[in-house]
Amino acid sequence: MQLEARKYLYDLEQAAALVTGFVAGRPFAEFEADPMLRSAVERQFEIMGEATSRLAKTDASAASQIPDARRMVAFRNILIHGYAEVDPRILWGVAESNLPMLIREVADLLDDN
Repeated sequence: MQLEARKYLYDLEQAAALVTGFVAGRPFAEFEADPMLRSAVERQFEIMGEATSRLAKTDASAASQIPDARRMVAFRNILIHGYAEVDPRILWGVAESNLPMLIREVADLLDDN
């Protein structure tokens, strides 16, 4: 795997880990009421989507090993272009449900290469 592709995987893993840390131990009501926390989470989701998009252009094979890679890029586009319609419940749900597995999958890709 090219160094550039590894960098994008690392960025993806780090952004996912940051979101996980940001929301850990917090109830949804706190997340919903804290604009700075929501902004931080949104920014990291944007980074995840952008890193995935760039990975797909650099190493399509590596990107294909990330489940929902296309959905991650689409989510990034919604956050960037449709920011007014972003539902905090969706951000919360993805952070709570999807990121722990994503972190493991990306770590495995990095370890394998």
